[in-house]
Amino acid sequence: MSEYLQPEAPPTATAAFHGHHVNQSLPPDAFPHANAGHKVSYSESAMRAICMGGNLNDAERIRLETVIHNWRMVRRGEALYRAGDAFQSIYTLRSGSFKTVVAHQNGCEQVSGFFLTGETLGLDGICTERHACDAIALEDSAVCVIPFHLLEALCREVRSLQQHVHRMLSSEIVRESGVMLLLASLCADQRVAAFLLNISARQQARGYSHRELTLRMTREEIGSYLGMKLETVSRTLSRFQRDGLIDVHGKRVTLIDLEALDRI
Repeated sequence: MSEYLQPEAPPTATAAFHGHHVNQSLPPDAFPHANAGHKVSYSESAMRAICMGGNLNDAERIRLETVIHNWRMVRRGEALYRAGDAFQSIYTLRSGSFKTVVAHQNGCEQVSGFFLTGETLGLDGICTERHACDAIALEDSAVCVIPFHLLEALCREVRSLQQHVHRMLSSEIVRESGVMLLLASLCADQRVAAFLLNISARQQARGYSHRELTLRMTREEIGSYLGMKLETVSRTLSRFQRDGLIDVHGKRVTLIDLEALDRI
């Protein structure tokens, strides 16, 4: 999935997912693997751009660096934070991907979101100063750690950074609304198609292939997020493949007919 393509207009039928960081002001997913070597392979300028500084000038990026104290590796299956943990920082993904999981009172768990390279986790903790969900790495991942009290102080001085943080907070509201719309009004085929188109749009916005996807999450996790059973997700993907819309090889999914997926 590493080939780069010229940007094209993304499909329009992903409205139910637009809130999940498809907003053009927020960087979407690239799905690279993370390892310890990334500490030396990332240039400082790339690190600043990923860690929320894409719209800042050089002087403002240097000031932003003062609040980005370190980065952290999170191995596949490990938690970046757990529900109930005290909120202290937000985290921007340098590489990898995460799922967020909420637990219901009856003990059931549900995937509430997927977060991809360049996106930001931890905003759920701002309201109550406690995290409301678990953030679990879907693969070995690296995150920039941004202490929120330092970020708040800098936002009061750097207007463009404050605007960026406001956009992030707004995107979370839109994302929640989009998921509610998805679960309430779309059939199974539409949910899966919208999910694939969403991942496609997020990759395309970063210059990665919008057709070659690597889905690090399991079919069961996709089903949990979409409000569907595992078997339904698998059957839907198989049917899309039989109809020539996609080609599936394990976690690798090639989108063959984006327009047809958009029409579902």
